[in-house]
Amino acid sequence: MTNTQDADLDAIFAKLTEEGGMFAVKTTEVDGRQMPFISTAPQHLAAFFEATCAMHHDKIFVVDGDQRLTYAQVYDQAKLLAEALVSAHSIQRGDRVGIAGRNSACWIVIYMAVLMAGGVATLLNGFWQGDEMAGALSDTQVALVLADLPRAKRLREATTTHTAKLICFDETLPLADALAPILAGAAPGTALPQLGADDHATILFTSGSTGKSKGAYSTHRAKVQGTYNYITQTIALLQYITEHGRPPQYPPSTVLNVPLFHITGEVTVFLQSFALGRKLVVIPKWDVREVMRLIEAERVTYFTGVPLMSFEIMTHPDRAKYDLSSCTVFAAGGAARPKEHVRRMHEEMNGGEPIAGYGLTETNAVGCSTFGDNYLAKPASTGRASAPLVDLAILDDAGKPVPLGETGEVCIRTICNFEGYWHNAEATAAAFTADGFFRTGDIGKVDDEGYLFIVDRKKDIIIRGGENITCLEVEAAIYALPIISAACVFGLPDERYGEIPAAVVTLQPGATATPDALRAELAKQLAAFKVPAKIWISDTPLPVLGTGKIDKPLLRKRYQERYAAGL
Repeated sequence: MTNTQDADLDAIFAKLTEEGGMFAVKTTEVDGRQMPFISTAPQHLAAFFEATCAMHHDKIFVVDGDQRLTYAQVYDQAKLLAEALVSAHSIQRGDRVGIAGRNSACWIVIYMAVLMAGGVATLLNGFWQGDEMAGALSDTQVALVLADLPRAKRLREATTTHTAKLICFDETLPLADALAPILAGAAPGTALPQLGADDHATILFTSGSTGKSKGAYSTHRAKVQGTYNYITQTIALLQYITEHGRPPQYPPSTVLNVPLFHITGEVTVFLQSFALGRKLVVIPKWDVREVMRLIEAERVTYFTGVPLMSFEIMTHPDRAKYDLSSCTVFAAGGAARPKEHVRRMHEEMNGGEPIAGYGLTETNAVGCSTFGDNYLAKPASTGRASAPLVDLAILDDAGKPVPLGETGEVCIRTICNFEGYWHNAEATAAAFTADGFFRTGDIGKVDDEGYLFIVDRKKDIIIRGGENITCLEVEAAIYALPIISAACVFGLPDERYGEIPAAVVTLQPGATATPDALRAELAKQLAAFKVPAKIWISDTPLPVLGTGKIDKPLLRKRYQERYAAGL
């Protein structure tokens, strides 16, 4: 059964992707199987940057504080920097180059330059402490890391060893001045490598159930195709809303408020913007009042982030003081929106409609999406598989499809999927079924209209405001404290963040501590978002299963009830 909205969209997609269409879809062989791909997309990101920046030459691309940079200016700086990476820093095709910094014009130009130089952009989580960053650099054998001043300081203070050369940049300076330390000694006009679709492009880090971040690497083909899948979705949505009497009133513009080192910021916001000619308005950190000011001042048309962000805009006491009417889309991903938030956003945001998306680092953000009447009708759903490239399946543990409407593991097969985890063949093999589906670790079901509902997670992960936290990593940090006897980490429901990390611990005989003291010690090892917001110190041993393992389901239930009761 297909409803009217989906039937209309299907007709638009069919036209866009037909032979001769803007996003004509053909098939190609990948790992012995035929896969759909968008044939009008360029082969690699360097060609994508060159073509789109030439197309939108004089349009403003990046607004970062007082800087207003056109597409041409950004591209020219990226080309100079790419030449410097090759000539002054000896970066060769396939070398990993780390990027550690907050969102800025510098970060954007460095990312482009690394790829244009043939390097593999290795995106470090800017919230990590020094040892977390150093461990990732070591694991992925990064040759050079470019870091802003705060991240560079953390790296210098790290005790974990790595062999990457470190160069700092000050993103608070004008772009040319900020990049000067990297440009030093460069030979302008240096030839850049010829890239292909199979060259490695990026490594992003994902928290897994093993307790250690894994570097998920992708080819240029996967990155470009994932970006174009999003572009196709956006163009189809624009055509749909225009045909239904709600055409855009302003040129495309968005606030860059999600981290560029996360897949949502990188693909759905940043990379997609090149093709759309969209203006990126940078903010250094989340500040809801500043975001509202920028939406008004820059006539921002599109907003995306974790559900918490749009919820804070909607509920802010000063919202009425700002003209947010230009923003017609409030998208969310990384966690589910509560049903009531979907209804309220539709009713209270004065034409700014909620949209939801589902994707993962390993799928380069593609997966499912929903909006409009269908989102209101099914607010618990993440939507249908995103056309035209996504093959969605609900599979059992053996990799076989389950009957329609029954639960199983959500699995995604697409040319946009990552290649694997860097130097981790075992984890890579476990991530895919025999016929090429990526196992997301989420448990879900699909209804008779093709809408996906996520009902649980197989992986022991907490999602706090869109940030993945592996319980085992936090538990390992707790066990590193000498006074700890046993520990169990789990998520607590939270209206603002969706989930927050919590822990229950027992102490060694004779030891004493307070929850605040434990949190202070953990803050020295972990990024702030990973530190348990709530710690209970138990006077009795933690319950165990017959296997001898701590009974986490029992403890989670017990302490979630205590937390709900205010204890």
